[in-house]
Amino acid sequence: MPFPANLIDGYRAFLHGRLRAEQERYRELATKGQSPEVMVIGCCDSRCAPEAIFDARPGELFVVRNIANLVPPYAPDTQAHGVSSALEFGVVALKVKHIVVLGHAQCGGVKAFAENAEPLTPSDFIGKWMSLMAPAAEKVGPRGDRPLHDYMTALEQANVELSLENLLTFPRLRAQVERGETTLHGAYFGVATGKLSIRDPATGKFEQVAAEEYARMFAQPRF
Repeated sequence: MPFPANLIDGYRAFLHGRLRAEQERYRELATKGQSPEVMVIGCCDSRCAPEAIFDARPGELFVVRNIANLVPPYAPDTQAHGVSSALEFGVVALKVKHIVVLGHAQCGGVKAFAENAEPLTPSDFIGKWMSLMAPAAEKVGPRGDRPLHDYMTALEQANVELSLENLLTFPRLRAQVERGETTLHGAYFGVATGKLSIRDPATGKFEQVAAEEYARMFAQPRF
């Protein structure tokens, strides 16, 4: 199979658009290296790219993505740990000041866990990875009479909270958080609506960002 044509078309658009407009920034980043202040831990779902959601310029975000935006607990051993190594690099080498765990609606990994669906049947990797969600599911409790949408939202957001808790199991990061050098944040993106909500650490609730602007924008008549 040839290289995907849509990717080549996309590169051409990048070449004539963003690269032309920001070529000096790319050159500076190549020479001086990256120094992002924000690390985002997001889901690898193709519908919710952090760089697009936050309209980030090159070099502004250090992003790690995985199935269901999970952060495993601190567990140093002889195995390879992709998320933990990225976290260590962000904290130790880049010295990021903010770490954002970005969850999203209609998360396929969370849905599979909730329904014990196909991806959780015996497999090489996915089943074990998604088992990390168990504490979040226990916190939310059984679905009961709740509508599926409400239950899934609760589970997706509890999963963000679980990752925030697991971040604090990393000793160096926890120390930096306690000293006020690094701040942890939870966020949640609505794929269908485009709404972004931020977790209030005092209440644990997710509150919509720029709600008035959003309401004004989508109150306009469409022609």
